[in-house]
Amino acid sequence: MSDYKLKNVCDFDLAQTLECGQCFHFVKLDEEDYVLAAKGHVLHVSQEDDTVTFYDTEEDEYVNVWKDYFDMDRDYSVIKNKLLEKDDKLKDAIESMWGVRILNQDFFETLISFIISQNKQIPHIKKIVADISAKFGTYKGTYGGTDMYTFPTLEQLADASEEDFKELKTGFRAPYIMDAIRRNMAGQFDRNELKSMDYDSCIKELMAIKGVGEKVANCVCLFGLGKKEAFPVDVWIKRIMETMYFGGVDTPKDKIAAFAKEQFGELGGFAQQYLFYYGKSIKMGVK
Repeated sequence: MSDYKLKNVCDFDLAQTLECGQCFHFVKLDEEDYVLAAKGHVLHVSQEDDTVTFYDTEEDEYVNVWKDYFDMDRDYSVIKNKLLEKDDKLKDAIESMWGVRILNQDFFETLISFIISQNKQIPHIKKIVADISAKFGTYKGTYGGTDMYTFPTLEQLADASEEDFKELKTGFRAPYIMDAIRRNMAGQFDRNELKSMDYDSCIKELMAIKGVGEKVANCVCLFGLGKKEAFPVDVWIKRIMETMYFGGVDTPKDKIAAFAKEQFGELGGFAQQYLFYYGKSIKMGVK
């Protein structure tokens, strides 16, 4: 199988896009060289300057899977300019994290991954996602010494138990994961139906799952359902927004979310990713 090369790529940095906290199912092999699992596939991908190489990938797989996954059809220069017109305070964040794109991820994997993410550091989340995939998913090959598995489908999780997830170090999240699996198996969540809902209805629907609060629901909306107005507020975003917009004063998360909705509108998710990754990288607001 041949490699597929994407040339003259603008507004995209592979490392920034994968490492910014929006996804957890990847392994860094070298600088700008990664293997990742998504949408039932495993991909070895690297970037050098403005050329992205998709190894062992035919053009139709790129067109049908990875083009949408990496959001390559969207003109991010337009988004950046619109955000800067709305708010020039974003300048440092956008210039620093210029290559972040919002991935269009699988709804179910995103839901389970962000349930796991609560009160956990990224390396630990990645480990649990990899372990769940190794136990229940499909083996797709070994890359740089790491065995790669797809994230399990609902069918592959049909016999999974709360105890299974506890053994995989999910802790108090195990019953939440099981509730999400059961509800999905019962057909309660149809991805296309959720995508077609308005943002507020979608958040409300997702929060019916045990252990899914505003932050997780917003992450699922943004990364798994394409609702780009979603603005997840976690501990980091709270600190960053307080520092940049609230004079360093302790501010309730709902007030921050309402401000972001007013300030950034339908581009909230893009603003959030630039702010989150930039603010976290410089430890903004950490006392």
